[in-house]
Amino acid sequence: MKKLSRVLVAVVAVIAAILLVRCSVLGRDSKSGQPPGLVSGALAPCPDKPNCVSSEAGEDADHQIAPLDYADTSPGEAWSELQQVIGELGGEITVVDGEYLAATFTSSLFKFVDDVECRLDASNHRIQLRSASRVGHSDLGVNRKRADAIRRSFDEHVGEYSP
Repeated sequence: MKKLSRVLVAVVAVIAAILLVRCSVLGRDSKSGQPPGLVSGALAPCPDKPNCVSSEAGEDADHQIAPLDYADTSPGEAWSELQQVIGELGGEITVVDGEYLAATFTSSLFKFVDDVECRLDASNHRIQLRSASRVGHSDLGVNRKRADAIRRSFDEHVGEYSP
């Protein structure tokens, strides 16, 4: 019985070590990626993995989130406030090009890099938002939680849109 217990502990230790190495490699690999950018003037579609959310996901309920709406501020002010929110939440803005913004968020444990992309839709008083992991399959809901945190903070800064 003691021998079986030792074998079981050894197997669990080996599996844990393999997972630790795999996560470290994925974290390293995620640093070399790039955000997909705009595709035909819209945010890139989410891949068929649960580690991405987008306000431009259409009827894809698994990936769909609401855009950031604003009413009582100008598009330029809303865009500026969004950049401040991203910085306050720990994001690093890497691109601001007209009506497109890209930022990265890095996890503390394995240094996974996730991309946040936004598209200013000034004519509709809205900012489209996409948050996605660069590597792996599941993110345990991190990108959806990040999008929700961006929304809450953005709403505190500019006020929620009420049509």
